[in-house]
Amino acid sequence: MNILIIEDDERIASLVKRGLEENDYSVTLAYDGMMGRKLALQNDYDLIITDIILPKLNGLELCKDIRSAKPETLIIMLTALGTTDDKVEGFDAGADDYLVKPFDFRELHVRIRALMKRNNGKTNHQGFILKYDNLELNNQTKTVSRSGIDINLTPKEFKLLEYMMQNAERILSRTEIADKVWDTHFDTGTNFIDVYINYLRKKIDKDFEPKLIHTKSGMGFIFKAE
Repeated sequence: MNILIIEDDERIASLVKRGLEENDYSVTLAYDGMMGRKLALQNDYDLIITDIILPKLNGLELCKDIRSAKPETLIIMLTALGTTDDKVEGFDAGADDYLVKPFDFRELHVRIRALMKRNNGKTNHQGFILKYDNLELNNQTKTVSRSGIDINLTPKEFKLLEYMMQNAERILSRTEIADKVWDTHFDTGTNFIDVYINYLRKKIDKDFEPKLIHTKSGMGFIFKAE
């Protein structure tokens, strides 16, 4: 997980960086708003932690710029401004969470984990790209990758995965899958859907965690991180 910290207090920035790196996060530092904005827009970060009172560009304007350009990027404001009005202004600017200084690093870490869990637990539709957890499907280029590793699928496997991602965390019956993916009525005397599900499992689940495709006995299948 890649995190950008935008904080002009070098002591606080260093403490947060060290704490996050001890928990296996990759951390980049920026000490003013303009540099933070440049890094945020030029690189892909899973999470950005920013102060509000910053040199060159304040955190509220920075947050608005990032949110406009990269709406899916998670943002936590970490600031000494702690009134209700301050928090409302921060959330209105696009922050996903707001933590007031002084703070306990353990609380910051818990909030980061909660945001990531919430973000990974939903499918994000960005035009022709579907994302769920560490799996990404590009409907324009017909490519699939998981944790940055390309996965080769047949056209029918691709269509099956696409439908399951579009209906993540919902039980899909064999009848529904046959109708929506194969455009045919399900024949209870065949197991072709189970065969394709197994093909898909071997490609996207076998060598990865968490497992995403699960069988629900007597009901069908569900696409969900477990």
